[in-house]
Amino acid sequence: MRRVIASSKAPAAVGPYSQGIQVGELLFISGQLPLDPSSGMMVSDDVAAQTRQVLENIKAIVEEAGSTLADVVKVTIYLIDLEHFGLVNEIYAQYFTADPPARVCVEVSRLPRDAAVEMDAICIVKA
Repeated sequence: MRRVIASSKAPAAVGPYSQGIQVGELLFISGQLPLDPSSGMMVSDDVAAQTRQVLENIKAIVEEAGSTLADVVKVTIYLIDLEHFGLVNEIYAQYFTADPPARVCVEVSRLPRDAAVEMDAICIVKA
């Protein structure tokens, strides 16, 4: 069974994709940019602020599906500059405080809307 997950507390998709797709007990969350859900605009040029907004957007989609960040099992982080890894890691640890999910972090040449960070995630949906 396939179900589209959409939260008004996360930014609307900026292309032909869904915020999240639930298949069975798994939720696949599309890459989240640091966009303010109400305005659709980039929150800031500051990497810390962008990282927090990305994680808040993921949290909103996870909660819309009836789960919590504790149910996230995999995250991929895309950074335009690995020099930001320490700062992003510090903020990330504030959201995943115990038994953090598996993770990949890669440097990319560019992200949509010239964001500094983007993340996608896979989550288990509570029954």
